[in-house]
Amino acid sequence: MAARSDSSVMKPFAYDLDEKEIKKERRKARDLRASQWWKRRCAKGVCHYCGRATPPKELTMDHIVPISRGGKSTKGNLVPCCKACNNKKKQLLPMEWEEYLTNR
Repeated sequence: MAARSDSSVMKPFAYDLDEKEIKKERRKARDLRASQWWKRRCAKGVCHYCGRATPPKELTMDHIVPISRGGKSTKGNLVPCCKACNNKKKQLLPMEWEEYLTNR
């Protein structure tokens, strides 16, 4: 199956993911959100995507490769970003996000 983006291009989603695995990854993300590592990342106060200064408390956690697309809750796949970027990126993969930014 696929979902439509704003540009009417079909985008694949990983619908065959095990719900147990998804819950496990979300739990790992919650644990990392409480860690000193994450607090230090947010303390920089910069959105990973737009580079704007954002108060640390307003930064959200984003999976570069979303869990729903097979991404994991690992330090290498998690970045702090502003709410606006996180809402726009949704479940896009990095190359789809780049395409979105290019065609805006």
